[in-house]
Amino acid sequence: MKYTTLPNTDIQVSKICLGTMTFGQQNTEAEGHAQMDYALEQGVTFFDTAEMYSVPARQETYGSTERILGTWFQKTGNRDKVVLASKIAGPNPNFTYMREKNDFSPASIQYALDQSLLRLQTDYIDLYQLHWPERKTNFFGQRGFKAQDDAWEDNIHAVLETLNGFIQQGKIKHIGLSNETPWGIMRFLEESKYHNLPRIKTVQNPYSLLNRLYENGSAEIGIRENVGLLAYSPMAFGVLSGKFLTGEAHPNARINLFPQFSRYNSEQSAAATRLYHEIAQQNGLTLTQLALAFIEQQPFVTSTIIGATTMEQLKENIDTINVTLSEEILQAIDGVQAKIPDPAP
Repeated sequence: MKYTTLPNTDIQVSKICLGTMTFGQQNTEAEGHAQMDYALEQGVTFFDTAEMYSVPARQETYGSTERILGTWFQKTGNRDKVVLASKIAGPNPNFTYMREKNDFSPASIQYALDQSLLRLQTDYIDLYQLHWPERKTNFFGQRGFKAQDDAWEDNIHAVLETLNGFIQQGKIKHIGLSNETPWGIMRFLEESKYHNLPRIKTVQNPYSLLNRLYENGSAEIGIRENVGLLAYSPMAFGVLSGKFLTGEAHPNARINLFPQFSRYNSEQSAAATRLYHEIAQQNGLTLTQLALAFIEQQPFVTSTIIGATTMEQLKENIDTINVTLSEEILQAIDGVQAKIPDPAP
């Protein structure tokens, strides 16, 4: 395994992070425990979860993923071996079952954090993230989204003050953002800089061969301000494994089980995937190796969040840490991006 430090901290994290959002629906508790056992054995010391997981979010499975992590911590005693990241959900009219208000008010943050700690069977979270903004913005990649005014009032100072209180209590060590825009990242950095408030360490946004939008603005912020990207959906819901290029049905694949998640289903995504697959074949690589190694080599990426529903997938994903792409391969990848830019925003 390869390691780095969480930006502006002395906390060492693995360059591959275990994503857990399938635990509780696509994966049973026993399967989740087996994945965590194997990942830790392979040197993966960074796990990511969220209060709303498993995905897709449903009242019946709310908090199921955190509970599975919690029972694993209790069973194994491995809490001190893992850097643990979780998230508080932002506003969503469908999530009223989570708490009275889905916002980042002091009461909401306290309730969400305390409930996560209970489910996780721990007294602290290493990295606590805001899952998506409260304001109306393009946080799930909609083409043609137009910036708009809304009823949101800038409360970032108050949010940071609230989070600082939980840092002082020892319930949180560090904070991060997720599904955030360049403006939002800079607002949080600005507020912490001028008011001596906690500084965000990471941003968890989508980043893959089919979605490189993070490079437009956010990557420069990451490099110049030392804010690390935790890249999620690096395999584009399995599309970048190449398994859909064979014509097989794959009824248990995420994009088939949950057709509402259509981000990676476009004809453009399929066309780009075929071209990336050709590059991989020409260079003696699997498409999975090409897709994950590309992300792992980016200077603004702190860790790549992998997710798997089978042990075979998990092993293949973790093994990509040993793959390094040549400059020629990277140029070929950029050639596809130039022809079919960001087909899955």
